[in-house]
Amino acid sequence: MPDGTPNPSPKPSEPAGNLFMEEALRQAELAGARAEVPVGAVLVHEGRILAADGNRTLELHDPTAHAEVLVIRAACKKLGSQRLPDCDLYVTLEPCPMCAGAISFARIRRLYFGAGDEKGGAVEHGTRFFCQPTCHHAPDVYSGISERPAALLLKTFFKSRRIQDTDL
Repeated sequence: MPDGTPNPSPKPSEPAGNLFMEEALRQAELAGARAEVPVGAVLVHEGRILAADGNRTLELHDPTAHAEVLVIRAACKKLGSQRLPDCDLYVTLEPCPMCAGAISFARIRRLYFGAGDEKGGAVEHGTRFFCQPTCHHAPDVYSGISERPAALLLKTFFKSRRIQDTDL
């Protein structure tokens, strides 16, 4: 902006916000095609995608290679900082405790996520990480963004896994 203040990221109902979640969904689809749990994430800085990826835990033999952690690592490297206070994270599934911790430590400004995760989520379910007194930083949280397509990706993936398991 002309006065030097940063452009705020769009609200999820605005076209650019939808585009960011669409890219996160695309990354989730790519992860699913690699037989990874289909979760995708996009990290946005000043209205532009800084990093985008999907889960890679199997591919990298790394249980921490969740989509959120991968994009946070990539963005920190690109910006040369361990803090991302002017960045927004779009992710297709409610972050787990590990990812919520990474989001907090990176000081991410806003978190937008699609499907809730009653079993493993840590934002609106489970530990509710950002509500804990020991939490270093809590981003603004917007849930239910493109929830249906995100949930459908996961449901389809796990249904196909169950079918494969019964075929063995």
